[in-house]
Amino acid sequence: MDRFPRIPEGQWSPEQRKTADSIVAGQRGEVRGPFVALLHSPILAERVQKLGEYLRFETKLPERLVELGILVTARDTDCANIWHSHRALALKAGLAPPIIAAIAQRQRQSDMSQEEAAVFDFCTMVNRDKNLDDPTFDRVVSFWGRQGAIDLIAVCGYYVLLAMVLNTARFPLPDGAVPFAP
Repeated sequence: MDRFPRIPEGQWSPEQRKTADSIVAGQRGEVRGPFVALLHSPILAERVQKLGEYLRFETKLPERLVELGILVTARDTDCANIWHSHRALALKAGLAPPIIAAIAQRQRQSDMSQEEAAVFDFCTMVNRDKNLDDPTFDRVVSFWGRQGAIDLIAVCGYYVLLAMVLNTARFPLPDGAVPFAP
């Protein structure tokens, strides 16, 4: 069932056109994934898109660690779509395949750098408990300051929102894609 079907471009409202044009002009380059569904609420789509641009492309956290946080969140929310897209991006950003494979199995890879372990523990705890203990919080702050900690919380929250959209929309994986492939 197509709960949020792609709206044909010729049927876009002026608000949808403005939002779609903004998405296409940005880093994403096209309306895809959760934005197909979000375009049904164009003002929300625009705001979500802007937040995502910041979290993906402008935060001070290293790209591979942002991708690590995204994968932890994708697995925690059972969102195969986010996993599929960001697994490739994580590999491209330099995240080691054994770390990705462990997350796919809902495990913590034992051979991570201190920074990777800090992000893994932080995102796992934020997703699982919706809170953090002091040592986990303090470790992230020691690497990236309070801005890094709040950005990492926002990465988790943002991808929980996208997972809810994609899972509710029942957005299919590309043909041949295996859910949570390591």
